[in-house]
Amino acid sequence: MNDLIQIVTGILLLALVFIATRYGMVWRIKRACVYVVKDLEQKNAFDPASAVQLPYAKVDHFRMGLRDFRPKAVQGLVQGGVIGMTEEGKYFLRKRLEELNL
Repeated sequence: MNDLIQIVTGILLLALVFIATRYGMVWRIKRACVYVVKDLEQKNAFDPASAVQLPYAKVDHFRMGLRDFRPKAVQGLVQGGVIGMTEEGKYFLRKRLEELNL
């Protein structure tokens, strides 16, 4: 009976760690989304004419250090219609931070 309890405890602990890491990733992507929207607000990029380049919009595969969630956030915000992208690859804000449920 003792071995069964250890196995079940180990599996439950593994499941909890997996769920915790998923919540951590969602939290970091949400923070990156807020960062991107605030950055576009500071740069006054509110329409295609005032669109700006975002240096962190492209994924850098050879970057050392912690994982950068900003490229994923930019991609999600474009797909969600929060920010727009011009044909030149510049970004502008379609919705203000106050309008979002972040």
